[in-house]
Amino acid sequence: MTETMTVEQARRLLLDRVKPTEVEHVALLDALDRILAKDLASDIDVAPFDNSAMDGFAVRAEDVTGASPDSPVELTVIEDIPAGHAPQRTVGSGEASRIMTGAPVPQGADAVVMIEYSRSFERDGVTVVSLERAAAPSENVRRRGEEVRAGDVVVTAGEKLGPAAIGLLAATGHPLVPVHRRPRVAVLATGSELVEVAEKPGPGKIRNSNSYSIAAQVLAAGAEPVRYGIVADDLEVTREAFARAVEETDFIVTSGGVSVGDYDFVKPVLEQMGEMLYCKVAMRPGNPQTMGTIRGVPFFGLPGNPTSTYVGFEVFVRPALRLMQGHRELDRPVVRAVLEHDVRKKPDRRYYLRGRLAPAESGGYSVALSGSQSSALLTAAHRGNCFVVLPEGEREFAAGTIVDCMRVDIDEGTPV
Repeated sequence: MTETMTVEQARRLLLDRVKPTEVEHVALLDALDRILAKDLASDIDVAPFDNSAMDGFAVRAEDVTGASPDSPVELTVIEDIPAGHAPQRTVGSGEASRIMTGAPVPQGADAVVMIEYSRSFERDGVTVVSLERAAAPSENVRRRGEEVRAGDVVVTAGEKLGPAAIGLLAATGHPLVPVHRRPRVAVLATGSELVEVAEKPGPGKIRNSNSYSIAAQVLAAGAEPVRYGIVADDLEVTREAFARAVEETDFIVTSGGVSVGDYDFVKPVLEQMGEMLYCKVAMRPGNPQTMGTIRGVPFFGLPGNPTSTYVGFEVFVRPALRLMQGHRELDRPVVRAVLEHDVRKKPDRRYYLRGRLAPAESGGYSVALSGSQSSALLTAAHRGNCFVVLPEGEREFAAGTIVDCMRVDIDEGTPV
């Protein structure tokens, strides 16, 4: 297949062939940053009983009406109620119970006066508290079921579980949490010119950086990278590597070998073993991109140039991996910004230039390119925080033009 796809066409072909992974139940802490697979409800009321929000004195609000530093109200203290202990006495007229934060509010009391507004003393062998502040009914009292009622859904399917959600699930009785399994992603770097990172490259050789940058992007997307060794430019070696990856992983990502050279074997092997859906996308960097499936396993072949690989992963692979994990939001946030300098481009492709957004003095954002836009160099991607997205059909963008910027430093679904 030689037809050049638009970015939207290519993304749709890939996403249509990606399905959520199966559901697994993991321990509560292991569910952090995972995507909930089904709605979870509370097994109890939260709070489970009326309890004090403060250290202080449980009182009848009507007994402390008008209390002030100049006119304190004196009440007889009938018991102490620590957290974790049930009250033994009912608070009657002219009485109070000393109470700790989280302790159950005793019968008869309907408010808590903070300890900061009290002074306790003994009178005739009885503890008396002098209260210098009034309290309205329910003041400093957390009511039963104030946050959640038994049976209420507390977290819904598709939500990402942050620390607050983990705490809420703990409070509502969920030691195990159903989440979509993290996809195992095969990362294969092809090319006989590659050597491993620990090796100093000799003549004609380069270090295998793509394998690490892709694996890091897989981790950042919430999936599990499975790095394979360097795949030499050989038809049979490539076939064997793909066959192993199909058996062991849920998604295959390769770098290099997707062009039309005599030693580019990704496309011919993909056509032999599975289905190839496209091999070119109208974008820069990353025009040669190969997408297909092998025995139902999605396959995405990225170019060999490091920045082309980086951009292609963000635009295509990351959304696919998020979909596999049950995410609702698949796309990075996009903001509008004022271009700080002139940019020229070819009209037949969409450009994803690495840029750096900054707040503009007049409000909003301005953006400048963050370094050389060579597809062989990663420095601009490292220094940047966005892709400046320049559409097809136009050649020149003058300084001052408003452009779309894809925020690669902010998670999908984050308001900007």
